[in-house]
Amino acid sequence: MSSVYELIADRIISELEAGIIPWKKPWSGKRNGGAISHNTGRPYSLLNQMLLGKPGEYITWNQCKAEGGKVRKGAKARFVTFWKVQPVEQKDANGETVKDADGNAIVHGLPVLRYYQVFHIDDCEGIAPKWGTADGLPECPAAIDERAEKVFVDYIKREGIRFEQSLSDEAYYAPYADKLHLPMREQFDATAEYYSTAFHEATHSTGAASRLNRFERGVGVAAFGSESYSKEELVAEIGAASICHEIGIETPNSFRNSAAYIQSWLRKLKNDKRLIVSAAAQAEKAVNLIMPPAVAE
Repeated sequence: MSSVYELIADRIISELEAGIIPWKKPWSGKRNGGAISHNTGRPYSLLNQMLLGKPGEYITWNQCKAEGGKVRKGAKARFVTFWKVQPVEQKDANGETVKDADGNAIVHGLPVLRYYQVFHIDDCEGIAPKWGTADGLPECPAAIDERAEKVFVDYIKREGIRFEQSLSDEAYYAPYADKLHLPMREQFDATAEYYSTAFHEATHSTGAASRLNRFERGVGVAAFGSESYSKEELVAEIGAASICHEIGIETPNSFRNSAAYIQSWLRKLKNDKRLIVSAAAQAEKAVNLIMPPAVAE
């Protein structure tokens, strides 16, 4: 493994040893007049968008109070719905509980529609919107970095990867379709974070069978949170951090957020920091595919 990847691995480990680092999603909710959560910045589901009606941020009474604000007198609450799975014991034709071979009751999940009340941020005093403009986007969106843009676009074209962007809350690589999807650049408030996300998904795409064939035994479509999935996330984020470092767009905040993201997945791998070195070695191969030596110079 070359020195730059050893450097990245050492820096990440150093950040992790400093303690728990909070991760911040680098993009804001989609616009199109959407309603978003004041607490998370995420857009509500289509059904809840229809129920809420007015675009902007929504907050619960307790959240407003916790932030030192208060709901204006006479303000009307709106409803947000969600599904909650209620455990229910299976019954036989006689109404008796059905049990398994060990004598334990067989329980099934019954989805139940629930709701809670929220208030529009305009109906609150003493608190301000957290997520920029009323449509949920940053007031000063990420700028284009010419070199980063060229590296990313050249790789996508060279490898024939299907690339899509939309005003959404999703960033992913889909192995089955060899498709890479990103939120729009205007949803990010920092240039480094936008390209870090782009290169994270690009690093995932290098694992396809037609490239580095990293997705052994279906790792590319492994269950969310599984060990295989977690290890692949380490590779992707280290790859993204390495490219941003090489291109020269890394910032203290972007690197710390990368370390926080890696830490969140490392917990699922029993906090074995040795895996960072292993992942960095795989990330090096991925980065060399995304930006060959001739491109990196």
